[in-house]
Amino acid sequence: MRKAGKAIAVDAEMSMVDHLDELRDRLIICAIVFVAALALAFTFNHQILDILNGPIPPGKEPTTFGVSEAFMTTMTISAYAALLISLPLILWEVYAFLAPVVSPDQRKVAAPLLLMVPVLFVAGVVFSYVVVLPAAVNFLLNFNDDQFNILVRAKDYYGFAAMTLASMGILFQMPVVAIGASRLGVTTPEQMRRSRRTAVVAIAVVAMLLPGTDPVSMVISMVPLVILYESSIVLASIFGRPSGAIAPSAA
Repeated sequence: MRKAGKAIAVDAEMSMVDHLDELRDRLIICAIVFVAALALAFTFNHQILDILNGPIPPGKEPTTFGVSEAFMTTMTISAYAALLISLPLILWEVYAFLAPVVSPDQRKVAAPLLLMVPVLFVAGVVFSYVVVLPAAVNFLLNFNDDQFNILVRAKDYYGFAAMTLASMGILFQMPVVAIGASRLGVTTPEQMRRSRRTAVVAIAVVAMLLPGTDPVSMVISMVPLVILYESSIVLASIFGRPSGAIAPSAA
């Protein structure tokens, strides 16, 4: 029987039942890790909530309505934290399950990129927490505050914060996508350079569509995304050449 956590050899022949057993085993591993991470996050839910409450202006605090909202909101936030904690292992299990059906060249592309995904995701979450979320929260809570009695409902605020942090973490995967697409021959650094203006417009649209985006946080969000796009071109030029391709000499 296959040892849990190991990748099947690429040239191994597996029946449909073997594939289903493989999928079941890896899903069980992911579930066990997620539940363990959930228990850990729930144990330290006070610290997690204190961190998320950081961007809220002084004098305001999350408000709950109803008997069960405080508990359910805490469980939801703990689940988000557990998913972040268990993300590296989940990605590895996905890669190990798919490894037998991809070519050696594709595996050479995927393995190092998998290491970049959690690092860039955490970097995006940290940037969003330190820069984007406080700017968005301050703008939105102070907008027409003399006309409204603004209360910060816990369920809505934590959902907004989680979506903002996760969205920026996903957008920070731009270098991974660029390197992978270049290595697989889908695009080239030269094409990315020619599409720079289109990319900036697309980044502006994406920044505008982020949860609760206001003009201030939109501009703040665009700056790192443009820098990431330019970095993606450089990284794709260095690491994104398809196997056997010869990089052109610098002009």
